[in-house]
Amino acid sequence: MKKLDEFLKANAKDELLSWDAHKKAMKVFRLGCRHVEEAALALNILPARYKRNQKSITTALQRKLFQSKSAVIGCGGLGGYIIEELARLGIGTIKAIDPDIFEEHNLNRQILCKVSDLGKPKAKVAKTRVKTVNPAVKIISLVKAFSRENGPELLEGMDVVVDALDSIPTRIELAECCAKLNIPLVHGTIGGWYGQITTQFPGDNTIQIIYQNCKDSKGLEIKLGNPSFTPAIIASLQVAEVCKLLTGQGTPLRKKMLFINLLDMEVDQIEIGQTISC
Repeated sequence: MKKLDEFLKANAKDELLSWDAHKKAMKVFRLGCRHVEEAALALNILPARYKRNQKSITTALQRKLFQSKSAVIGCGGLGGYIIEELARLGIGTIKAIDPDIFEEHNLNRQILCKVSDLGKPKAKVAKTRVKTVNPAVKIISLVKAFSRENGPELLEGMDVVVDALDSIPTRIELAECCAKLNIPLVHGTIGGWYGQITTQFPGDNTIQIIYQNCKDSKGLEIKLGNPSFTPAIIASLQVAEVCKLLTGQGTPLRKKMLFINLLDMEVDQIEIGQTISC
């Protein structure tokens, strides 16, 4: 729309579009927040909410993030932080998938969980939260469990998938599905003071190698629990991996596992080819 472009150029200051100007454009042209953000980025005008991204992520790359689609499987401890950070980062489309509701024991660590949300579906709460944080983001919430059968339909069209599951068999099914769909998968898992992160590219079989000797269906979380800080840190590292994959910056954790020990403040990295025990 020529008139919208002219409006955005006239109201941008130092190539930044303020939220007030953004809202005014929505009102004047009767457009949604997403449409205005898309038009601004196409003109190399950065919505001011992303100003602090600018030194690390160019406006061109910000547009690339806006055009990207990411699925988050699990909206609990890891997933809640992942969804929050992806929305603040400016990922244009986020698909949040989780069959569960919030319970009282989630309150200690799950950022999406409030007392008033107990009993509500996690995926639905995630959608409400994203709309209050970044209304330009398209958030698709699905209250259903991921499985081998529905995986291809759920993940179709995604640019990257983020693993925030707590089931090892389902995690392996997710990895296999992503490989078949040629989608990179960012894996994270937590337990107590500890966590791990890796990124699986199609054809790598990374997740299968990691869990090939595991007999339990659940990870260490079932034995060690999780304090509030562990999911926040591991989720942030997963989001950093997502950002690198989508923008082409940096070096992803391909065929490498990053181990985080917060109790002793130790970080180790190993090659995935090495033997790993659960």
